[in-house]
Amino acid sequence: MSNNNPPRRVIMRIELLPEAKEGLTGLCDRLGMTQIAATSRIIEWFTTQSDVVQAAILGLYPHDIRAEVAEMILKRMASEAKKRS
Repeated sequence: MSNNNPPRRVIMRIELLPEAKEGLTGLCDRLGMTQIAATSRIIEWFTTQSDVVQAAILGLYPHDIRAEVAEMILKRMASEAKKRS
């Protein structure tokens, strides 16, 4: 007997500033997606990123080196893309 149950999902609540909620609503309206679907995809993508990229997205690097960190990340991504092609 095969098990055709969909993968188990976890339900979470998040807190957003009103501006972020408006931005999410606008994004979902433009793309024709539910807010749950968009948020889930964003979180799934974020968790697959490297620690360096996650830290940059979360603003964990000092402001005065953020440009250098972004440049380093882009160079690393380009190098990895060349290796795959």
